[in-house]
Amino acid sequence: MTQSAFTLTYGDNGVAWLKIDVPDEKMNTLQSAFAEQVTEVLAELKTKSDLKGMVVYSGKPDNFIAGADIKMLAACATAEEAQKLAAQGQTLFSQLEALPFHVVAAIHGPCLGGGLELALACHSRVCSDDDKTRLGLPEVQLGLLPGSGGTQRLPRLVGVANSLDMILTGKQLRAKKAKKIGLVEESVPLSILLDVAEKQALKPKVSRKGSLQEWALGGNALGRSLVFEQAAKKTHEKTRGNYPAADAILEVIKVGLQDGLKKGYEIEAKRFGELVMSPESAALRSIFFATTAMKKEHGADAEPKAVKRIGVLGGGLMGGGISHVSAVKAKLPTRIKDIANDGIQNAMSYNFKLLEKQRKRRIISKAQQQAKMLSISGGTDYTGFNHADVVIEAVFEDLNLKHQMVKEIEEHGNAETIFATNTSSLPIHQIAQAATRPENVVGLHYFSPVEKMPLVEVIPHEGTSEQTIATVVALAKKQGKTPIVVGDKAGFYVNRILAPYMNEAAAVLMAGEPIEHIDNALLDFGFPVGPITLLDEVGVDIGAKIMPILVAELGERFKGPDVFDVLLADNRKGRKTGKGFYRYDSKKKEVDKTVYKLLNLEPQQHAAAIDIAQRCSLMMLNEAVRCLDEGVIKSPRDGDIGAIFGIGFPPFLGGPFRYMDQVGIERIVEMLTECTDKYGERFQPCDKLVAMANEGQTFYS
Repeated sequence: MTQSAFTLTYGDNGVAWLKIDVPDEKMNTLQSAFAEQVTEVLAELKTKSDLKGMVVYSGKPDNFIAGADIKMLAACATAEEAQKLAAQGQTLFSQLEALPFHVVAAIHGPCLGGGLELALACHSRVCSDDDKTRLGLPEVQLGLLPGSGGTQRLPRLVGVANSLDMILTGKQLRAKKAKKIGLVEESVPLSILLDVAEKQALKPKVSRKGSLQEWALGGNALGRSLVFEQAAKKTHEKTRGNYPAADAILEVIKVGLQDGLKKGYEIEAKRFGELVMSPESAALRSIFFATTAMKKEHGADAEPKAVKRIGVLGGGLMGGGISHVSAVKAKLPTRIKDIANDGIQNAMSYNFKLLEKQRKRRIISKAQQQAKMLSISGGTDYTGFNHADVVIEAVFEDLNLKHQMVKEIEEHGNAETIFATNTSSLPIHQIAQAATRPENVVGLHYFSPVEKMPLVEVIPHEGTSEQTIATVVALAKKQGKTPIVVGDKAGFYVNRILAPYMNEAAAVLMAGEPIEHIDNALLDFGFPVGPITLLDEVGVDIGAKIMPILVAELGERFKGPDVFDVLLADNRKGRKTGKGFYRYDSKKKEVDKTVYKLLNLEPQQHAAAIDIAQRCSLMMLNEAVRCLDEGVIKSPRDGDIGAIFGIGFPPFLGGPFRYMDQVGIERIVEMLTECTDKYGERFQPCDKLVAMANEGQTFYS
């Protein structure tokens, strides 16, 4: 007989204890198979007439319930099947809510998705004030909505504005914030969590507070519709109609508040079923499964060595960010070296500002902020570098300078010190030529801003040892990153697929299309920022430096229109110089019209937005397939994750390779051929794509 995930015990004081502990799993997740087990528990509880209350708690040391097991959604063949799953969850949680005694959820660790929906069905919630504790309904991130009553119970508990903010973004709240908005009654130290929950359970059962209008928004129907209106506007600005879950969430919450709980539950289950079968949700779930699988991978066939100390070379923007994720996220003592004290000051100030932001938001205390700052030190010499296990170099993109850095670290580090270079364009084997221990040299390419961007490219050269690869992959994960191991070719993976996309946007601009029209076309397609805005953000000078390297190594298809030199001659590097394609002297985002004169352009909108989007993205897709064919990436999965996490390829499309499967390889080849006829040889579909189209193959079976 299968061991139940639910165990009931009874105290002498009339309090029942329901322990949730999924056998043989590190995390509690809700599974459809549990319906029978929960039904048995509820049936037993109904026979107890002397109970005063019940505490629902986790048997796991550091999580309550991390959500529902989304693998069960893949088993649904139709929207109706998925709808039944939701209805089943609603029924069970409604039965829990209907118990005649006071039911209290004692929450420690992640309480997410179905876990929070279960807690919402309890009459009260108490949580630990531990940093591990997080409460949220992140279903929207999988292209879904909460399907077990969450869209109906949450607004009635915390109000419309708070619930829309939580459900539309999928954000996770810490204990303090959860208590502030009324999601939990108490936030207490873990050591007394169960005692406080027990005391709460002995109190009389609380009814849901106030009237429907008070739940909704201060008794004001006009105010309520205004909140929905603003939320819909804000959501559409963000999603641009590409994420159907967002519209469904707004509709379902609105119906529940206007027409009552019964109607609310019905439409919640119905929309949940429809969303499960949507291509957007399938794509977003594939990303979830891919990143989960990647967490278990080491990147090489070797055990990583223990990393206890980090060195960072360079106190600029990248150095500041790398030192932050090393010290604050990975919790490793970090020493920064720069040629000037100003560089050290700059990096320390960068870290202080990031931590100050957290302190002001009460995520960390003053004492924690000071402790974290004490783990970062710096100087203009190599003091302490002999103890560094990994030194991450973030100096200028200059091969001679990087050669000098390798030699100096071999001199001032120890025989085991790994030299990880954060180059964005120089081949790693060229940097390793200066090393007497090339097995310790590896590329570790971060994206800016380091503390926000989730991807890291790990680039071994031919002589990099397996242990070095495994060690930096493990370090990147500790820093909160998703690492992909890529081949040592010009541009690696992310910049290599980004360059032709950016070049094409520049070609569209030089054909006379307005800057905002180009950016909006790609925003509508699903990118987080438009390509022209991105060029301003990254810096025109960076683009000018990378492009010639790509042309020299990979060919003429990487040659873009001659705009960089003209812009640089006018000191237009983008945001960093306060002058680029956009203006930076006003609060409102607007195009700097003088750039058109500089480039001899008279902008006029001719091309349809979808044509511009396809034209730019096709260049990226074609190059991604070449990267796979050449072994720059190991799999379509790595290519999809790299593009989504590195440059914001639209997540709802699942990444370049999943998107090509969805459109059809044959159709992609047709589109590239049409563009070749219209715009030139650079669009020529690569051999692998043509072969796949001829053989009816796909990237994912």
